[in-house]
Order: sequence, then structure tokens, then C-alpha cells
Amino acid sequence: MAHPTPPRPRICPACDGFASVAITTGGRNARGHLRTITAHCPTCHGSGTTTRHSREGAHA
Repeated sequence: MAHPTPPRPRICPACDGFASVAITTGGRNARGHLRTITAHCPTCHGSGTTTRHSREGAHA
């Protein structure tokens, strides 16, 4: 008997799967490297995927 396959994760509708980005702050540190901060999608919390349950609220 074959095992049922689990449902595939869905791409987050808020970020289209690009869940984390690096944003430059405009300055440089003492070694000359750009200073960056990381921002995560608030809908999927940086995973890029979402469950059907959390997508239902996005359509309302």
C-alpha cells in the first residue's frame, strides 16, 4: 500500500517566495564594508512558504 504524499508547501502570496532581503543602511563600517540589515516577510516569517490556513486570511 502506497503512503499518501504530504501536501506541497505553497509559495507565500505576500513575498512570492523571496522571504528575506538584505537592505543597505547607506553607511560603511571601519573596514569599508556596506552595513546591511536583514528583513523577513511578516506573513511567512522568512520561510517563503505558507500553509493553506494562513493563505485564507490573505484572500479575505
